[in-house]
Amino acid sequence: MDEIKTQKHDAIVLSSQGEKELQGRFVELLKSTPVPDDELLPNLGLYLSSKSFSRMLFFYEIYKMIVDTHGVVMEFGVRWGQTLSLLSALRGIFEPFNRHRKIIGFDTFEGFRGTGEIDGNRSNIKDGSFSVSADYEGYLSEILAIQEALNPIPHLRKFDLIKGDAVKTVPAYLKDHPETTVSLAIFDFDIYKPTKAALEAVKPHLFKGSVLVFDELCDDIFPGETVAVREVLGLENLRIKRMPMTARVSYAVIE
Repeated sequence: MDEIKTQKHDAIVLSSQGEKELQGRFVELLKSTPVPDDELLPNLGLYLSSKSFSRMLFFYEIYKMIVDTHGVVMEFGVRWGQTLSLLSALRGIFEPFNRHRKIIGFDTFEGFRGTGEIDGNRSNIKDGSFSVSADYEGYLSEILAIQEALNPIPHLRKFDLIKGDAVKTVPAYLKDHPETTVSLAIFDFDIYKPTKAALEAVKPHLFKGSVLVFDELCDDIFPGETVAVREVLGLENLRIKRMPMTARVSYAVIE
């Protein structure tokens, strides 16, 4: 498994060596871009591979599913926060005046916590794997604040980053916010213990039409997510679907 991990922060990449080399060249070209600063953000598509773009398209389609539902968005397992930022941008496109569409991210920002035997050994993980840079939550918070500032009603904060062990933080958040209904829940903790805790805590806040997204369902590298879903929700109760543009991520709508 070590050969499919990146050198820093333990990310798992299943690309071939040739693909990794091309992706590395993409990074070099981005870092040395001749595009002027004031034109760089509008031209980021220059550096998007089909794989990277496919995930964005997936969440574009997912977001359209929740526009007519009433509730918050929760992501369990934020890491670098790209999905949170993307969802914030999509909110600005589809429903810029919806102050109830709060986006809430849960993460330790220090890597995995609570790994165990049920997570298998293919991923070669341990507590602390998949960490991010020091004080990263502050950096991400600034990005999300800018996303809000570029859209209507920026004086109303519509995002939260909750740092800590999800076994404690998710139930605590929902206890403090009993009004919460969840339109979209994204499960990307990868491992069993925090995924099960998040599922158990969020289940009473779901409704018919809530969308659940799973990043590692039916994944032999991270079996813990599937076990947690099976134990809390029951696979037989879910119509699990995927979209043709992505290979791994899946979703289900509460019926």
